Amino acid sequence: MNETKKDIIKMMRNGEPVSMADPDYATAAAVIAETWKKCEEINCVPNSFAELHDVIVEKLGIALPKSSNIVQPFHIDMASGLEIGENVFINYNCSMMSCGGIIIEDNVQIGPNVMLVTTNHDFTKREWVLHKPITIKKGAWIGGRSLILPGVTIGKNAVVAGGAVVTKDVEPNTIVGGNPAKVIKRL
Repeated sequence: MNETKKDIIKMMRNGEPVSMADPDYATAAAVIAETWKKCEEINCVPNSFAELHDVIVEKLGIALPKSSNIVQPFHIDMASGLEIGENVFINYNCSMMSCGGIIIEDNVQIGPNVMLVTTNHDFTKREWVLHKPITIKKGAWIGGRSLILPGVTIGKNAVVAGGAVVTKDVEPNTIVGGNPAKVIKRL
């Protein structure tokens, strides 16, 4: 009997439920472990944007435009799930669970200690993980200590106030804050 190996990473990107008990899940777990190791190495690089930029590109293999910067330390579980546009600034201690995919468009500013989480568990079968992408549209600002949850799109030029917990899409040109985040003002 010849069993076909599942492409677990593709399944995650497509939002299909994945069981951590599935033997093929080891493929994703290995990628995550290797990415964590690379993040540890990157986080030890002297703090020079030019040098750090090149090390991030080399170690993680992401297409990080020269005009964009990530301040260390930062943490990511699957670098292949991250897309970053031009003129993006990601401040220190950003954590990205990117198995479901994260798209950060041009001119986005992300404050310190932000968490972008594309993964959740099925509450009835907890060994199953579910993935939904996060998209942050052009010109958005994400305040420090904000948490963006799976499946959320932050609209163009929107502002997420510091400490907000964003559980649903944010309209363009609005300011949201609180837990759960609600519209504070329209720009």
